[in-house]
Amino acid sequence: MEKRQETIKNLKKLGSKVVGEIDKGENPSLDVPIRTLSNVKYDTTRRMIMMGTGVAKRYFFNVGHVRKFVQTIEAAALAKELNEMGKHLSLREAFYRMKRTLPDSNINLVDEQGESNEAIEDLELITDASRELLHINANKLGSVAGKVVIQDKGDVIDWSKLGSGGWSIPSNVEDIIFKKVDAKFIVYLEKAAEWERLHEDRVWDKLNCIVISSQGQATRGIRRLLQRLSIEYKLPVYILTDFDAYGWYIYSVIKYGSISLAHISGKLAIPNARFLGLTADDIIKYDLKKHLIKFEEVDLKRLEQVKNYDWFKNNKEWQRQINMMKNEIKGKAELAALTSHGISFISDVYIPEKIKRNVWLD
Repeated sequence: MEKRQETIKNLKKLGSKVVGEIDKGENPSLDVPIRTLSNVKYDTTRRMIMMGTGVAKRYFFNVGHVRKFVQTIEAAALAKELNEMGKHLSLREAFYRMKRTLPDSNINLVDEQGESNEAIEDLELITDASRELLHINANKLGSVAGKVVIQDKGDVIDWSKLGSGGWSIPSNVEDIIFKKVDAKFIVYLEKAAEWERLHEDRVWDKLNCIVISSQGQATRGIRRLLQRLSIEYKLPVYILTDFDAYGWYIYSVIKYGSISLAHISGKLAIPNARFLGLTADDIIKYDLKKHLIKFEEVDLKRLEQVKNYDWFKNNKEWQRQINMMKNEIKGKAELAALTSHGISFISDVYIPEKIKRNVWLD
């Protein structure tokens, strides 16, 4: 309730500023922090991506600015309404709520969801309130299982007793109360299929851990849940992804944060996360070369980008892995290839052995 009142206060402050400028006969403006690579830096002390101090001025009476200006104000009005009502909308619903034709014109306030999404992201920066605090949520794209009991909106939920599907991770996990957490570490997987293998094998019970998955890049809700468990219960986080540049980037985002969300790295990044996924050494050790997938041009370009990120380029072990992938292995591989050694090889051998021997990358 306190957070909601603070969010409403910040939204009203923004509205009062714009109205005040109109009353004074001034050109209404918004100060929007710049969300580009030029305004982002890697903080070596905190070991996460942080946003710089660059700010762009956006004016109402400016042909190049007016559309985004109005979209941002509309997003603010919607967020205020949602907070005052205590209700939430999905990003898709927010798009339809904002989409309408302006009076006496044939111009829509927003034409595509990308526009409303961007307006909401700008509003986050302007008000210093996350999308979740604005009461706008993304889709649920993750599952979790483990010996954990939580309270969510008055309901007590046991993650170990939810059948084959596990608990579906919501977009907003800020108000979740942990009643019991019995785990030594967390295993995160980028693919739901591998999570289902671990869940069916009851890895969370056998290894006394929590298993979490997404479907590709982890959502904010998943990243925040991982961070909360890591910080509040001092649980190591092990990241398992495929042997490819995109999988390694997923690890990078969870560990260091992302360029587009640099303004909330402190709420999402997990600098102590460890990479437990497929490496070049695993390809050789487990004889997975016959399961390699040929590189496409886009893979090589992505690999070069990853190689030159500040948080990778000064890491000798990661540079060795990247060079081996490109020059020696010359291909990529999926975690699913481990099933060539047995249906439950990843659960019974791969994960337990690597954790026991501390075979992970930082």
